[in-house]
Amino acid sequence: MKVVLLQDVKGHGKKGELCNVSDGYARNFLFPKKLAVEADNAALNELRNREEAAAHHKQEEIDAANALAAKLDGKTVEIKAKAGAGGKLFGSVTSKEIAKEIADTLGLQIDRKKMSVADIKNFGEYTAEIKLYKGISAKITVKVTE
Repeated sequence: MKVVLLQDVKGHGKKGELCNVSDGYARNFLFPKKLAVEADNAALNELRNREEAAAHHKQEEIDAANALAAKLDGKTVEIKAKAGAGGKLFGSVTSKEIAKEIADTLGLQIDRKKMSVADIKNFGEYTAEIKLYKGISAKITVKVTE
């Protein structure tokens, strides 16, 4: 008997999958515990609609990431920092400060955890890479001045 799983069932599949199980297992275990429903036209149609919606949402996320990458790529962010003798900074410029500066100057919210940048402990220009989605990233220039 073909069933659509409503929850993960060990040994048979994950939630939302279509799987083939014995009639007795379905009637005596899966159906009474509301772990699955019979794979009739309505259940298959709902499953198909759910998969199409998930694909649509994923495509929207990819499009949004591409648009954000286009806005960010090649931009320069200037950060002012205090320094001691010899041009060494007090502490370092972190990805948190860079993300805040991007939000202030460009008006774009970036998660600091998605940003990879080398340790910035001196004045100068550095390149930071922002990973927006799997395979989509943008490179920005971080200019540290006094």
